[in-house]
Amino acid sequence: MRLKGRIALITGASRGLGAAAAVAYAREGAHCVLVARTVGGLEEVDDRIKALGGDGATLVPLDVTDGSGIDRLGAALYERFGKLDVLLGNAGLLGTLSPIGHIDPPIFERVMAVNVTANWRLIRSLDPLLQRSDAGRAIFVTSGISRRVVPYWSAYAASKAALDMMVATYAAECGHTKVRVNLYNPGPMRTGMRKEAFPGENPETLPLPEAHGEGLVRLALPSCTMNGEWVAGDAPG
Repeated sequence: MRLKGRIALITGASRGLGAAAAVAYAREGAHCVLVARTVGGLEEVDDRIKALGGDGATLVPLDVTDGSGIDRLGAALYERFGKLDVLLGNAGLLGTLSPIGHIDPPIFERVMAVNVTANWRLIRSLDPLLQRSDAGRAIFVTSGISRRVVPYWSAYAASKAALDMMVATYAAECGHTKVRVNLYNPGPMRTGMRKEAFPGENPETLPLPEAHGEGLVRLALPSCTMNGEWVAGDAPG
């Protein structure tokens, strides 16, 4: 119960890494605030959390590109809890893998909105609540593609590179506070996004998202002193 009594908000929590993180946090005693567009998916994760013996999670059906909705969420969390201990910015969008000039503008803009702007809105709305925690922890999910040049991955790679710099800057600004901010790169894992990017790959060769539960718990602990780090996941594959 290393997160007992702590409040953790997870975006993209209805499936994949977000769902796995929510269950891992709940198993360690955290009360989870689950954010995703899909109500059914949120309810399934809530059922998994209740099966652990807890009271369940707080479900927030919300598109992370709804900036005013994120602002309302921050206000609601303040009214209910008065603080936030853990923020996991996990929601992400692959977009289209194609030559740069062939990407439709709405797709490019949507990738940036989900992967970059939404996380900025989360920081803007929730940083005051993290600062009210005795040990606020913010974790944002990145990708190794942000540090490599790969043809046809321009939109996703650019969005993750922008996220990396934004989060590193936020971490530097939090250096004198009790909040610690880090990036987490899970690497290849068995998710819908991975299948979309590599349809011919055998998913059985990849680790499940649940393999990253411990790594994400460690970054959420009050004892975690890392700040501004780009952490590579160590899930067995």
